[in-house]
Amino acid sequence: MLSPLLPEPCTAHVRKMRKSLYLAGALTAGLLAGAVQAQDKPAEAEQKVLRVCQDPKNLPMSDQQNGGFENKIAALMAKKLGWKLEHTWYPQRMGFIKNTLKAKIPDTETYKCDVVTAVSTDFEMGLATKPYLTSTYAMAYVKGKGLDGIKTPDDLLKLPPAVRDKLRIGIFAKTPPSDWLLKNELVGQMVSYQTQTGDPDQYPGQIIDRDLASGKLDVAIAWGPIVGYFAKHAGGVPIEVVSFKPVVDGVQYGFSIAMGVRYGDKALRDQLNAVLDASQPEIAEILKQYGVPTIQMPPMAGKPASAS
Repeated sequence: MLSPLLPEPCTAHVRKMRKSLYLAGALTAGLLAGAVQAQDKPAEAEQKVLRVCQDPKNLPMSDQQNGGFENKIAALMAKKLGWKLEHTWYPQRMGFIKNTLKAKIPDTETYKCDVVTAVSTDFEMGLATKPYLTSTYAMAYVKGKGLDGIKTPDDLLKLPPAVRDKLRIGIFAKTPPSDWLLKNELVGQMVSYQTQTGDPDQYPGQIIDRDLASGKLDVAIAWGPIVGYFAKHAGGVPIEVVSFKPVVDGVQYGFSIAMGVRYGDKALRDQLNAVLDASQPEIAEILKQYGVPTIQMPPMAGKPASAS
């Protein structure tokens, strides 16, 4: 005898209900599986975008028109990874990392960027990649004005006192060349520039393509990539570039520059390192096109190089 809750005349109806419940269960399981896969897809999609934060007005390193060598290197990295490249632009001054690498887009869980360029290899606010550039400070002068015999910084010191003591030497405050001028009793010839003026229309290269080229300065000393680039773009004025050795009398003038990622993003750091290793010829060609003086560093710890 059948249960009173399931009389025999309803057997066909029950089979139909069971079939419906089975289909509903299968559909539910399929939806749940799809939901799990869908949760995985955003993470995969995140990895297909190389989000980079760079300075919008800091040639020859970067600018918002992608005209700097750091722009070109970032584009090369994205291309070799097979990822889309996206930018967030922010002046590389105090608070740069806080407002870029460590900042999220409002009302989202997405960071403004996952990579920043132009950090030191001992980057303390995240993980640093291998260096993509090693350069040094350099001095520059206009050819044909009595300084053509200067082939090393020491040659400037050997000039006759009557010539040397009249030189106007432009440098950026609180950079290694200021120690060099102090040590060699040239502070009286120093014309000091600020590294961060707060004026978005000013750029470090003005010391070369404006003041040195116009004759306001006799010699300019700055970070090598800036000197090398603006010496090539000084409106036809012939400018000689003289690099400092990486270390002089215990003072460091050479620095290695890397990319930075957030702590915990070791996988991304390792991916970038692999691409950097495989891209040395292309990167060297980019730096050459921008006139960047490159050097080999002796084995020693570095510190952040000023942009100036």
